[in-house]
Amino acid sequence: MNRFLDKIDSFTTAGHFVFMTLSSAHANRCIQGKAYGDKTVLDGIDITVAEGTVFSLLGPNGAGKTTTVQILTTLIAADGGECAVGGHDVATDRGGVRELIGVTGQFAAVDELLTGRENLHMMGDLNHLPRRETRVLADRLLERFDLVEAADNPASTYSGGMTRRLDLAMTLVGDPRVIFLDEPTTGLDPRSRRSIWEIIRGLVDDLGVTVFLTTQYLEEADHLADRIAVLDNGRIVAEGTAAELKRLIPGGHIRIDFSDQPDLAAARRAFGSTAKIVEGTDGLTLAVPSDGGVRSLRAVLDVLDAENIEAGGISVHTPNLDDVFLTLTGGSGQQPQDEAQGAHAARPRTPTVPSHATIEQETLR
Repeated sequence: MNRFLDKIDSFTTAGHFVFMTLSSAHANRCIQGKAYGDKTVLDGIDITVAEGTVFSLLGPNGAGKTTTVQILTTLIAADGGECAVGGHDVATDRGGVRELIGVTGQFAAVDELLTGRENLHMMGDLNHLPRRETRVLADRLLERFDLVEAADNPASTYSGGMTRRLDLAMTLVGDPRVIFLDEPTTGLDPRSRRSIWEIIRGLVDDLGVTVFLTTQYLEEADHLADRIAVLDNGRIVAEGTAAELKRLIPGGHIRIDFSDQPDLAAARRAFGSTAKIVEGTDGLTLAVPSDGGVRSLRAVLDVLDAENIEAGGISVHTPNLDDVFLTLTGGSGQQPQDEAQGAHAARPRTPTVPSHATIEQETLR
């Protein structure tokens, strides 16, 4: 039975475990690479994702994000190596992988001639669900995705945000344990984008679903992801939490506010030439270089205490993901874009990721 028909608070996950490993360092569970002609799209990547988390693959245009999703969802094959999703090999057990996953591609797979409710019923039929169960499930999903009032209107009348919410709801009819979202908020306005973020976070927190998210939106990765991998020119150039990635590059500092010039002058002498007065302030704020860690903060506090200097306030400032992205992908010469069309300009000619409906139909054949 689909988990949306059970009480959310009664649902428990199977525990923390690695469901996906793509490793170029070991012979098993790896993608050695993927090329189209003389264009190498993936050049050996290593990814491990835990159950019940949001993992974000962040990268510029043409980095290989969509190709990675296509391989993991069994739509195309890697040129070498192996990878597994939920313990199922994507090359030798495609059926096992497809029973486990749901895919929402860059473009919504909604039939605009049908109503929102009819689209959900269609997905129930594709998944061979009993009609009564499908009707109950559709009602639950329409309520969860705030589509009750528009449920019986043609999908062609839906806004972009409503269409995207319906698209995600359709993905959940198959009760996936792992959901692949390939740039799901491209083209949406900021309000709709945040609405989708709340839905995604709710799926993880309430139902233990695992989400593999590709995005060009730095704010999206920072807001949603438990871990982020930065992909550039087919290689993983960095991986970690948002906080860990921000500490990888220089520019972090601790700001110390003072109430008068004597304390400021004493602090400048204590910290030496590396401490600078912050521009654009009242001239009473000092910036001391730091990696943003607890140890460096403690060291600053120790200096102030040893010199008997009174600080009015202390705050830690680290580089944001924009700084991380531009530093780590500097060789690509590309930056995240706001329009969906720009996302395809530099990509090799690879098949477009089909929607959840396409995968379900292919599975039925």
